[in-house]
Amino acid sequence: MWARRPGFPTLLRIILEQQVSLVSARAMFKRLKSNIEPFAASGFIEAGEASLRSLGVTRQKAHYCVQVAQAFTNGDLKQIARLNDHDAHQALLRIKGVGPWTANIYLLMALRRPDIWPDGDIALASGLGRLRRMNIRPSFSELAKIAEGWRPYRSVAARMLWQYYLAARKQIEDLKGTD
Repeated sequence: MWARRPGFPTLLRIILEQQVSLVSARAMFKRLKSNIEPFAASGFIEAGEASLRSLGVTRQKAHYCVQVAQAFTNGDLKQIARLNDHDAHQALLRIKGVGPWTANIYLLMALRRPDIWPDGDIALASGLGRLRRMNIRPSFSELAKIAEGWRPYRSVAARMLWQYYLAARKQIEDLKGTD
């Protein structure tokens, strides 16, 4: 089961994963890790947005990275693991750059909450579409309605759909490689 350690590096990585491929997010995370000392919230605040931009981070994401770093250093997220799902989600949403998807991924992956559904996740929609042999990928609202039936273990369903999506994508890539 995928899990990430709670804390600044994990939320930073999820911010980098917003609306880009996991491969490109991983490369950017690695570049930042190699260049920001210390690789902690304080290091990002000290480096500042201009330094992050010089490493290839977009203007917007550089701003978000600094905002997340400040949330960790000023104590805004100190008690997040003790909050219920709704309050933890709201605490994350107060940070500029953290939207519903990002907050849900953090709750699901880092805090390992059992009933989190990451609305707007394209891989989940694609995975369910393939699994149910739909001609078109279900809309996010359709997907959310379907996911309601999986309460109180929507996190488990999400993890299973991600695995299915990745396995199906690998199978397609393998077939392309044999042509």
